Amino acid sequence: MKTASAATTKRPRTLAGVAPSTDASRAQTLVHYEAALRLLQDGKYEKAHVAFNHMLASSPADFAERIRMYINACVQQISKGKTQFATPEERYDFAISLINDGNYEDARTELKKIIAENNHADYAFYGLAILASMNGDAHTCLEHLTQAIHLNAKNRIQARADSDFQDMADDPRFTELLYPEI
Repeated sequence: MKTASAATTKRPRTLAGVAPSTDASRAQTLVHYEAALRLLQDGKYEKAHVAFNHMLASSPADFAERIRMYINACVQQISKGKTQFATPEERYDFAISLINDGNYEDARTELKKIIAENNHADYAFYGLAILASMNGDAHTCLEHLTQAIHLNAKNRIQARADSDFQDMADDPRFTELLYPEI
């Protein structure tokens, strides 16, 4: 004979199995889940990733699969914006491609990252000089080109033939820098 208390604690069955519980922890998980979804929708992928990961360990089984899916979505979005470079030269090539595409601020950021890692990277100073020349900033162009030539004298010869410095050709300071022997 079954007692009344045993019958009330038994969960109802559904076609998918046992119906999920409706206790306070499930309600709390649902609140956290919705908050994490809002973070994800707002583009705050790092915060959403942390929130979903925190929920995963204590979530009911029927939430776990969805949480894992959103964790993967967060990881993909986080890694989408981060470009990995094996060498500083790869970062330089990327910066030059940004310049060619007209993304000058992003290119400047990448070149400065190279210099921050290695202040003897003459090619990064050369790239900054090109960028300054293209933007009509003669003073900054000359500063960076001077540093590039100081670090590697071959940059002087390269700059003489570089069409990216065409706007600097009429500047006597530029001519003195490239042709000191005259």
